[in-house]
Parts: sequence; C-alpha cells; structure tokens
Amino acid sequence: MAILRFKALELVDQRQAQTVKPEKHRRSDSFGQNVFNLEAMRATMPGEYFKKLQAAIKQGTTVERSVADAVASAMKTWAMAKGATHYTHWFQPLTGATAEKHDSFFDLNSDGRPIENFKGSALVQQEPDASSFPNGGLRNTFEARGYTAWDPTSPAFIIETIGAKTLCIPTIFVAYTGEALDYKAPLLKSLAVLEKAAVDVCQYFDKDVNRVNTTLGIEQEYFLVDKALFDARPDLVMTGRTLFGHAPAKGQQLEDHYFGSIPPRVHGFMLEFEEEANALGIPLRTRHNEVAPNQFECAPTFEDANLAVDHNQLLMDVMDRVALKHNFKVLLHEKPFAGVNGSGKHNNWAMSTDTGVNLLAPGKRPKENLQFLTFFITTVKAVHRHGDLLRASIASASNDHRLGANEAPPAIMSVFLGSMLNGVLDELERTAKVPLDKGDNIYLKLGIDKIPAILLDNTDRNRTSPFAFTGNKFELRAVGSSANCSSAMTTLNAIVADQLIDFKTEVDALIEQGKKKEVAIVDVLRRYVIDSKSIRFEGNGYSDEWRDEAARRGLANVPTTPLALDALVTESSAELFTRLGILSDSELHARHEILLEDYTKKIQIESRVLGDLAINHVIPTAIAYQTKLVQNVRGLRELGLDDEYSQVTVDMIKAISGYVTTIKQTVDAMIEARKVANKLEDAREKAIAYCDTVKEKFAAIRRAADKLELLVADEDWPLVKYRELLFRH
Repeated sequence: MAILRFKALELVDQRQAQTVKPEKHRRSDSFGQNVFNLEAMRATMPGEYFKKLQAAIKQGTTVERSVADAVASAMKTWAMAKGATHYTHWFQPLTGATAEKHDSFFDLNSDGRPIENFKGSALVQQEPDASSFPNGGLRNTFEARGYTAWDPTSPAFIIETIGAKTLCIPTIFVAYTGEALDYKAPLLKSLAVLEKAAVDVCQYFDKDVNRVNTTLGIEQEYFLVDKALFDARPDLVMTGRTLFGHAPAKGQQLEDHYFGSIPPRVHGFMLEFEEEANALGIPLRTRHNEVAPNQFECAPTFEDANLAVDHNQLLMDVMDRVALKHNFKVLLHEKPFAGVNGSGKHNNWAMSTDTGVNLLAPGKRPKENLQFLTFFITTVKAVHRHGDLLRASIASASNDHRLGANEAPPAIMSVFLGSMLNGVLDELERTAKVPLDKGDNIYLKLGIDKIPAILLDNTDRNRTSPFAFTGNKFELRAVGSSANCSSAMTTLNAIVADQLIDFKTEVDALIEQGKKKEVAIVDVLRRYVIDSKSIRFEGNGYSDEWRDEAARRGLANVPTTPLALDALVTESSAELFTRLGILSDSELHARHEILLEDYTKKIQIESRVLGDLAINHVIPTAIAYQTKLVQNVRGLRELGLDDEYSQVTVDMIKAISGYVTTIKQTVDAMIEARKVANKLEDAREKAIAYCDTVKEKFAAIRRAADKLELLVADEDWPLVKYRELLFRH
C-alpha cells in the first residue's frame, strides 16, 4: 500500500493542466443546443401539434396520443440529426442516482427491412425491469414490471459518452400497481398542489393570477481529488469518505483557499463541465473556491423547481464524467474529510405568479406588502408546524456527519428572518391589537406600509440557520451535497400548500362573519406570528446555548437519521400527504423502510471497510514499524548504551502497542455488534442498532489509527494522507 501511495503521488506530480479551448461564440448562443427545447420543437413540429403540446403542459392535462406521435417523430429527427443512435427514459429511482435503459432507434419493419423507428407509444411509456430497485415492500422481488412515463414539462436532452450520443427523456417511475417508485412523481404532485393553494390565496390580492410557479436555485458544493490519490484510498472508493486520516498541520484555519485563485487543473475541469452543462441547458453562472482546501462550488440561475432538480441530478453526472477526463474524482459526500468543512447544496426556494410577481419579495405598495407577508408568514408557520418532516426530508447517513458541524446548520429546525423582518412581525403582533375605526388606513395603522420594497441586502445572512430568508426567497441550507433535492422540495411544497389551504379556510370564515378582507387576513397572520414565534432564531445555531434554548422552546433536536425518519410515518404525516394526494400511506411507509435500509447498508459498508483497513493495513504497518524500533533498542543496548538513550524509542513501542490493542479490540467489538444488529428483522431497530452500537465504535478506531499515522515513519504509512489529498491538485 505504501508503494501504491507513492506511485500515486508521483503521478500527481506529473499532471499538467489540460488545455480547454472555450467556444468562440457567446455562451448564450450555444445555451441548450443539446436540448429539445421550445425552439427545437417549434422548428421540427407542425404548428398545430406544437400549440396543443404547449397547451397541455400549461394546463397540466394529458398529452393526446396524436400529439405524442408528432413529438416523437420530431424528437427522433432532431436527435438523429445531432448524431444520436439510441434513446432512453431517464428516471430517478429511490437509489438516489439516475437510471436509464438504452434502446436503439434501429428497427426492422414488417418486411424485415432496416429502419429508424420511434413512436409516440415509446415516448410516452416504457417498461424497464424494475425488480431490483428499492420499493420498500410495495412489490415482490420477483415482480419486474414497472413503468416509466414521460414528463413533458422537462425537455429531453442528448448526452454524449465516449463518442456515443443518446437521447434522454425525463420520466417518472411507478410500479405496475401505480405507486411511485421514484423522487419525481411526488415532486410533480407537490408542485401542482402548491400551485393551486397559492393561486387561491393570490385571488385575495390579484384576480388576474392564474398560475403560480415554484422556482428553485440549487448551489452545489463538492471536493476534487486527483484520481490516482482517490484510487489509493479504499475508503474513498468504497464509501465516498475517508474513514482514517490525521488532520494536517494546515487545514482551512487560514481561510486562504476561500474565493482564492482557482488552480489551473481545476479551472480546466470547470471550463469543460460548464461548456457541457451550458449545451444541456443548465444555467450555471457561478464558480469559486469554497472554504475547505480542494472544495469548490457552482451555482445556477433560478428556474422551475422540477427542471432545477433534473438539472442538478444531470449536473452531478456531468461533473463526474468530465472530472475523469481531467484525472480528477468529484467527491459529493457531505463529509469526505474530518476536521474541515463538509459540502451541502443550498436550495433557494420561492414562488412567482404568471403576472410576474415574486410572492416572497416585498412590493412598492402596502397591498403588495400584505400579499408578501401572507406568503412569508405562512411559510414560517408551515416550517414551525412541520419541522420534523423537513428534518426527515434531509436525513441520510452521509448528511448526519455534516449537520451540526462547524460549517452546516444544526439538526434543529429553525428559521432566520433578519432583524428588520423580525421587527415587522413583532410590530404586527403588537399593533394588531389596536382597534380599527371606520375609514382607518389599515396598512398604515398596522405598520405594513413600512416594509421597504427591496429587502435583499437589508440584513446579514446567518449561515448557521437551516432555513433562512435571504431577501426574496427562502434558503434551505440543510440539504446534503449528494442528495436528490426532490425529497426536501416535495416536503417543503407540501407543508406550505397545506398551510395556505388552512389560511384561506380561516380567512374565508372570518369574512363570512362580516370582517373586512384585509382585517381578516391580518388577524390570521397575527395568530400565525404568535404561534410560530419559537421557530424564529437569529443567533448562532452552532452554540451550546442554542441547543439549550431550543429545548426550552420545545424544538426537536434529532441528530441521527434512524430517529429523524420517524416523522414520515406518524398519523399526522400520513393524513397530510394522503389528503393532498402526494403520497399514500403505503408509499410513505415504503419510503421510510427504504431510507432505513439505505442507512443500515451504508453504515454496514463503512464498518466493513473500516475493519479491513484497520486489521489488514494499519495494524500490520504499525507492527512492522514497531519491529524496526525494537531492533533499534536492541542495537543501542548491544552497544552498551544506558536505557536513557533508548527510553524515547521504548515509549514509542509501548504507545504503538496500546493503539494496536485498542484498534483490534474495538474492531472485534464492532464486528460482534454488527452480528447482533444483522439478526434484527425490523428495519428501524436494525438501523438504530447500526447507529448506536456499530457506528459508535468508529471514532475510537479512527482516533487510534490517526495516532499511529503520527508515530509511523512517513515512508511506511500505506494510506494517502490528508495533506496530500487536500493540497495536491
């Protein structure tokens, strides 16, 4: 292993930045050139069918089969003109990754003559073998039938891999019996439910509003390491994170990497993956160094939430493929290195109307600000009411390493609003008690007209908050860097939609009692402000004081995934999701089981890799070095030197023995704990056992191994060190 380490370092030293020639044209000219977008449709489809398709997409109605045939024909013509030979339904099963099965346009007609064929039936629906995808008990393992169904709201695109081009068609994935087996189907349902609820509330303020679109901007953080170094670390290869590694003398404490000059090799990688992302219609605008060494971030422009999620899933795949061309490996694990910042993907979420109004941005007139306060306060109330569901939506084995660390929001759900908006809500709570006489200006009397039209830079940001208002949007910062954002967005859409529905019901009831509409709205909002006050927090979310304060406020602090996922299967959650038609009770229980099993399997894999490295790499290396030290002591004594000359070496020998003993005993205990956990049949009990009795052993093993790394000669240490992984590029 030590030989492998030094060979890898030798390769890194020989690497040169690859020259990437940027396109000569403007990015805007090539944007979306590999996407079957509106322009491509308009150019290849008969006008009548193009209009019918757009109408169906806007109205959310089923696409007629004749229209599907026209789309398929145009899509095939367009794709083949660009060199595509195959097509695939591109879907997002509950594995967390994307999936695809390629079929050729090539076919034989009834006369046996070769043709290129792609019909509307193949576009609309396919039947991949679905037996091995996670289903949480919804289906038997011997039942292979599952359906992928075209999502016309997300445009098809062409991916090129090693010269081969494939037409990818975004789809949902459902079981033969209709249950959702993916992330996209519930997301689409939640978007539709939120739109209807938001439109109904918008009618109080603007009768011209007919559509409300949910927008999303997903910031993606990641690490880059040289592929040779990656391959020399079995833990990185198998688990995505380092299970061992002593902190280097220099980490991120100087913060000199943050927003610094981008290294040449990394810059070449960024240029190439941005070019490909641009051609795929992914609107990337930002690239920069992040806080930790070898950590970076890219961020797109806001777009429709469904499309934003598809683009983020696609982006992760593009980054991985392009990185290999530059001899890099992208690390998307939330905490690949101990002691430095982990990675997340901040989800910037908002709602906008078809009249061009961002519902989370204050306006210039008091009436617009009342509308803003309505959607703003209702969202805060939704998070307060369903914080446990939001926590569950971002729970995973990998994100557990990050939540609550120095760079990430804690597992406690809270909302940051900023001092100015906190003051507005406090004033609303106080002044709403003021009696209103006939002819009073309600906006003036309640202070609503004091809200500035532009809040974007009116307050500092709070990077310790899991859910922060940032001027014209909410930023869910707790989502992990490897996650499919559909899970968090489906939950957020659902809880806000539910709260908007309740809000309208309550306001309508007050209006029926004879209250003026504006007064009724303010009365309900004031009650929401009072009820949700405990979720608002402006301070340091990392502090011990906040954990104590949160407990006093009655806010849950669930740091581990197995317990956080309990929120998915409560009676209230089932009632919420089934009433809204987003997920059935059986689908919720299936997802609960799938996520628990995923957690268990990932901890199990980490445990096995940890044990293998400790017993077969770390301990033999330590004993071999210890033998050298023993020989050194013998040599000193043979020369007749006193023990005082060899005492330092003897102390090192004793220390190595102690650490080796700790590792061996703890690994043995971990294996026994794993055997006990494996006998448990209940998925929740098994996940909790892996969390509490198996994973609990990791820290002691790592601590002893990292101490040995400091004792053993550098030339003998088998694992690539942190200073090499983090500072070689």
